[in-house]
Amino acid sequence: MATIREKKPGVWEVRVFTGNDARGRPTQISRTVRGGKRDAQRMAASLEVGPGSSSPAGRNVKDVLDAWIDQNIDTWAPASSRDQQSRVRSIKQDKIARIPIAQLSIADVERWHTRLRRAGMQDAGIRNQHGALSAAFGQAMRWGWVSQNVVAMAQRKTTKKQPRGVMTLDDVRAVIAAAAEFDPAAALALRIAAMTGARRAELAALRWDDVDEDGMLTIDSAIEVIRHPGEPRELRDAPTKTGNARTMTLDPDTLNAIWELRRKREPYGPWMFGVGPDLVPPDHIGWWWTRARKNSGIDLKWRLHDLRHWSATVSIGQGHDVRTVAGRLGHSNPAMTLRVYAHAFAAADQALAAGLGDLLRADD
Repeated sequence: MATIREKKPGVWEVRVFTGNDARGRPTQISRTVRGGKRDAQRMAASLEVGPGSSSPAGRNVKDVLDAWIDQNIDTWAPASSRDQQSRVRSIKQDKIARIPIAQLSIADVERWHTRLRRAGMQDAGIRNQHGALSAAFGQAMRWGWVSQNVVAMAQRKTTKKQPRGVMTLDDVRAVIAAAAEFDPAAALALRIAAMTGARRAELAALRWDDVDEDGMLTIDSAIEVIRHPGEPRELRDAPTKTGNARTMTLDPDTLNAIWELRRKREPYGPWMFGVGPDLVPPDHIGWWWTRARKNSGIDLKWRLHDLRHWSATVSIGQGHDVRTVAGRLGHSNPAMTLRVYAHAFAAADQALAAGLGDLLRADD
């Protein structure tokens, strides 16, 4: 049943009873309508028959998460699907999952953050789980299950920590040279990682025909590892993490290395970094990195993923625009690049200031 109240001329409040929560208390949804009474009546009618009329009654946070997964799982790339389902399982283990959605408050969300932090979860993990819950409640709000997204309104406290830092050019050169001493394919894999920012699973999925005659490299897939308890791992040639293909230019030295290795090894299989028809496990690339890092003598704290960070940081520091850098990294949104590599813009800003200063010198 709906109630309509004119708050002031031309502004109406529409309230619709949606049932009872887990404690038996009545719940309702409210909307503000600007216009005439007929506009308010149409809104009331749509709320009474729409998804928000009765479906929110008795639902809790777990139900919202389940509905979010069910609605979106078919559109996610395999890696994203795996990650989001893992985050949802973790959220369900906390008591926040049992709170009725009509009762969930900002305080409940922030206390949940505190419990995660005290359990030892790092900022990145809390951010990922918070993002999943916020997205689920965003969908619930669109469906009319809740009137506002209290998760998005909650604040996340972050701990202060020193930035991880970036590999030096000497480090990158040393580890590639060390890889070349035991396998030219290993050296090429690490060079492409530094040149393009490709992820480990994307490197494993590269084929010889991913490089065209014009020297353009296309990254359109990644090797996904699926593990089942008590069974051998399964490898699958799946879409990239964001589900998008990207094409980028390679430098002449990298192209020459690809052509030389292709001439020798293409007869043995289609994969750039494997022999035979079988898919290449990403761990194979990781093993190359571990061996080359040890032989090169660089700091053992550096990971294979740090070649990706080096590529992005140096590119931004040289003044290349963020959209181009994001495209090479495979970020679905340049905002991600801005957030992750904010530190790199300081160097670019210094170079910009120096350039403008040079132009304004009176003696020039």
